[in-house]
Amino acid sequence: MKISFQGAKGAYSDQACQELFQDAQTIGYKSFDDAFNALKNSDVDLAVIPIDNTLAGRVADVHHLLPKSNLYIVGEHFLPIRHCLMAPKGAIIDDVTHVHSHIHALPQCRDFVKKNSFETVVHADTAGAAADIAKLNDKTQAAIASSLAAEIYNLDILADGIQDDDSNKTRFIVLSRNEKTPDSYDNLMTSFIFQVRDIPAALYKAMGGFATNGINMMKLESYVDHQFNAARFYCEVSSDKNSNAFKNAIEELGVFADHICILGCYPQSLLRQNF
Repeated sequence: MKISFQGAKGAYSDQACQELFQDAQTIGYKSFDDAFNALKNSDVDLAVIPIDNTLAGRVADVHHLLPKSNLYIVGEHFLPIRHCLMAPKGAIIDDVTHVHSHIHALPQCRDFVKKNSFETVVHADTAGAAADIAKLNDKTQAAIASSLAAEIYNLDILADGIQDDDSNKTRFIVLSRNEKTPDSYDNLMTSFIFQVRDIPAALYKAMGGFATNGINMMKLESYVDHQFNAARFYCEVSSDKNSNAFKNAIEELGVFADHICILGCYPQSLLRQNF
């Protein structure tokens, strides 16, 4: 099995892939668009893509790619983010003057960076920073990345768990070209997108069907189109899409909304309760 992800080998997305599919071949792509296209073109079997982070919020690029991808969400995975400081073999923390990483990873380790008076250098991704540090082979230059990246690029881990907040987690979704029927009907999540009609209180009325049918809404996020109209929404509900309650709610939604697109029905992660 081949799995696509965005980033260099050793990225947290790569780590998520390996946790989910231990015997799979993971293939990194430069952009989310490329990772999506690899799946659509059948170059890979699945894609594992980050969608939310407890500190950084939603991954906007992914939310904009999903509606037009014609791909299905078939699973989710929560990955605790544990940042490591790594440098070329033989380096010690006192040698380090500059630390390289992704623009989101650096502020997540602000206390550690400040304590050691490091200069920061922004990179496109954490694993790419680790790869560059390995090429430089300069003990004054270190990277913040995953322990997997240190292993892949043969770097020494000088400090582990240097993030300021241990609750930092990223939620990943598993994408497939084909819709998958869950093995169980328990604890299912259904994701969908819709566009409200241009009528007063359309969103309020559109959501009413889920409340009256006893369906718990887990997420509702708006999108701004090119004309700056926040009329499109991404929604997740705790429900089987084939249940009568969900069908009734969607039928009522259709009175007040257009372009309803079901993105997938999949098992909720056991770690969701801690996210």
